[in-house]
Amino acid sequence: MSFCNLQPTVQWMQTPGTIPNCPPGLEYLTQINQLLVCQRFDLLEEDRSNCFLRYLCGPSRPFTMTIYDNVGRDVITIQRTLRSRCCWRNCSVQKLKVEAPPGEKIGYVYQYFHPFLPMFEIKNENKEDIMKIRGPCVVSSCLKDLNFNLLSLDEEIVLGKISKKWAGFMITNADKFGIQFPFNLDVKIKALMLGASFLIDYMYFEVWP
Repeated sequence: MSFCNLQPTVQWMQTPGTIPNCPPGLEYLTQINQLLVCQRFDLLEEDRSNCFLRYLCGPSRPFTMTIYDNVGRDVITIQRTLRSRCCWRNCSVQKLKVEAPPGEKIGYVYQYFHPFLPMFEIKNENKEDIMKIRGPCVVSSCLKDLNFNLLSLDEEIVLGKISKKWAGFMITNADKFGIQFPFNLDVKIKALMLGASFLIDYMYFEVWP
């Protein structure tokens, strides 16, 4: 998957200084309360992955994605394993692991069973639940944005959201996601929300042959 180059219209953020208890590379996230992730539409777009997995497994296929900063330093690695798309309670759930920097686990995003709603748990590096994500009952971006809300563990407080942006009447599979969170949210959770946006995209919005 290739993503849009924002260089012509947006200036890169200056590299921040070292911040205590912050994984190197995530210092950028301390300065922001939202992210925009957009896929570049390309008629000749290629998926640089194993062709067998791409065509056999489609959106269920595993992937490893690396995010780097403006000086080319690898700062986040997102890994998704091959899982069943079965939705019954005892089937394998979708999950991904997030590392920052690469090689250092900071947490996980797990799908869990719900009869009507897309539901996910955000877990720390010890796989302890820290927050939840709840999606809409009908996952279709036709004529409107879709919000996947970041919730407290008791699901009483909305702390942020991942929004799938409606592309208008253009016939395209180029996706755009907005991610919103409080300025003071732990940078690890901000990075996990970024990882969750990719998992949601692959599960519900990617178009495969």
